[in-house]
Amino acid sequence: SVQCVVFNCSDGLDYLAMAKFFKGLASSGAWCCFDEFNRIDLEVLSVIAQQVQSIQNAIRNRLNVFLFEGTEIKLVPTCAVNITMNPGYAGRSELPDNLKALFRPCAMMVPDYSLIAEIVLYSFGFEDARNIARKAVGSLRLSSEQLS
Repeated sequence: SVQCVVFNCSDGLDYLAMAKFFKGLASSGAWCCFDEFNRIDLEVLSVIAQQVQSIQNAIRNRLNVFLFEGTEIKLVPTCAVNITMNPGYAGRSELPDNLKALFRPCAMMVPDYSLIAEIVLYSFGFEDARNIARKAVGSLRLSSEQLS
């Protein structure tokens, strides 16, 4: 298995903190998912683009050791950087083009919770699964809206 670290980004991150994070990723071979990546300040995102590109180039060139931010580190090529973004919210930056080029976009959508619940309930032997699923999902959705 591969260790995967999920990190919630904020506008308080600087390029030095990110460099430490990337050093750990590259030397351990772990994966990371930077959640709400576009909350990071635009100036910091530009430096992060160079840092990510440095790691990707080392992997592409099949290097065992490479120079990262002035430090020679051992590279475990299974490391990976993934990001999530919520575009359109206040306080979110648009990614610079040099950073966009380093990631492949993947669109996400909200799943059909009623259909999922219905299938699970049918698999457990419920005969009125469609009706029960609809009621359960409605109740859970209402709870979610009231509690958040």
